[in-house]
Amino acid sequence: MEMRKLGNTGLSTAPLVLGGNVFGWTADRETSFAILDAALEAGINAIDTADVYNRFAPGGQGGESETVIGAWMQDRGVRDRVVIITKGGLPMGEGLEGLGRDYLTRACDASLRRLQTDHIDIYMAHRADPATPVAETLEAFQTLIDAGKIGHAAASNYSAGELREALAAAGEDKARYAVLEPCYNLAERSGYEGAVEDLCVEQGIGVIPFFALAAGFLTGKYRSREDLAGKAREMTAASYFTERNLALLAVIDRVAARHGATPAQVSLAWLMVRPSVSAPIVSATSLAQLRDILKSIDLRLTRQDLAELDL
Repeated sequence: MEMRKLGNTGLSTAPLVLGGNVFGWTADRETSFAILDAALEAGINAIDTADVYNRFAPGGQGGESETVIGAWMQDRGVRDRVVIITKGGLPMGEGLEGLGRDYLTRACDASLRRLQTDHIDIYMAHRADPATPVAETLEAFQTLIDAGKIGHAAASNYSAGELREALAAAGEDKARYAVLEPCYNLAERSGYEGAVEDLCVEQGIGVIPFFALAAGFLTGKYRSREDLAGKAREMTAASYFTERNLALLAVIDRVAARHGATPAQVSLAWLMVRPSVSAPIVSATSLAQLRDILKSIDLRLTRQDLAELDL
């Protein structure tokens, strides 16, 4: 399995990053442990999560995903075999949000406790904070790096302008973002392709896209809004039902049929051949889903496939 560098971090990962957003939500502890075991056995060594997972779910408080991952690492004794990526900054309660120096430090410490580790490999600003000067945020990240609490600072959901400003502000006492986590997939391309992608390539930023399967839309299991009714991803996946994207599903089906593959495998294989992408993030709520996802690593799309998918 080809290993890929995460920007200028020096860290290597498999072509896929395991998404932890489902742990403690649509995957219970036992299922989550089984998925984590199987992914690591298959060579998937990077896990992405966030402190806010799964605060958005009914009954969720936040921290559930990190807690499950921490318990798994402790139980299996595998901390030194995995790259842990987590995020802070989104609301975790009254007065608990943002990228200010004081709160970012407390948020990191809380994540370390839940993860049962003394360091986070890549710690991300979950989104830009207009209320905090970027210099303050980067100074806070550098303090965490100097303390050995995090290995590298990174960002998620940043626009080209926000990322450019942060990179320009980096310096001797201010951390430099090494990785970006954008929303990017076959059905949603415009937010990343262009200015953001160009900047990442120019500056050597690692890229690990989230929503690699468009909240399940690109798996092909949702062919109408009615298929989504009552599903955990109903609100998110519904936005993908456009004329263009429904036509895209038909193309993905055709490509998948040529290779004896599934729509999910084709969608992930397309992301993995994008030159600027280090590794897409993908989640699984069952071992069957994980096995399907892993097959995408060996799928080789042809030039004809790529041309047809480029709607």
